[in-house]
Formats: sequence, structure tokens, C-alpha cells
Amino acid sequence: MAAKRKEAVLQMNVNSQELWEEMLCLEGLIVVDAYQAWCGPCKTVVDLFRRIRNEVSSDLLHFAVAEVDSVDALEKYRGKCEPIFLFYTRGANAPLLQKTILKQLAVGRKALEHGGERLVAHVLDAP
Repeated sequence: MAAKRKEAVLQMNVNSQELWEEMLCLEGLIVVDAYQAWCGPCKTVVDLFRRIRNEVSSDLLHFAVAEVDSVDALEKYRGKCEPIFLFYTRGANAPLLQKTILKQLAVGRKALEHGGERLVAHVLDAP
């Protein structure tokens, strides 16, 4: 009988300040979908995250969903009714920061040209 394959976890579920702080200790790039309990995480990006995970296949890329109502560090995002994505990187990876900033700038410019609202991308260096 063949052994069962262990299913890879696509994203961490962060629903406490303790799990938030644990998540920030991960190495590499962390993409966080910050959501409120009443609306849940953005379901439309799950397939995107899965595709990216399969394409890059890197232990340095992490996806997480974080409930803002349960994480003190995310208090400022409470009461929002729009998807909020946060990007965290650990260490001084200038090429990664530059790539992320330029990509987000292009996305924002395209949204404004087509009458959309400005996106706010958070690129932070985790403690």
C-alpha cells in the first residue's frame, strides 16, 4: 500500500497576536490577506496564491490570512470593507523590495488610468 502524501499548507491562518508574531519570524516574503471576521478572507486570490506557489516553489514564500479583529497589530484595518494585502520581508533584500515597489506602482497606475481606486501596498521589514 502506498504511503499517503502529506498535503502542503497553502496559507497560514493567523487569528491571534501570538500567531501574528510567530508568522513575522518566518524567513523570506510573507503575503498577508488581512480580513475581518464578518466578511472572511478574499476567496478570489486563493487560486492565484496556489498558482504562484506552484510556479516559484520556494520555501521563502509564505501566504497567510489574518483576522484583523483578533490581532492587535492590525487594529488600524478594522472597519474596512475592502481587501487589504500586506507584504512583509525579513532582512535587507534590495532587489526584492525594488521589484515589489515597481510592480505595485505599475498596478496602481493602471488602476488609476482605468478609473479604479488607488491601491495601497504595504512593504515592511518585519522585526
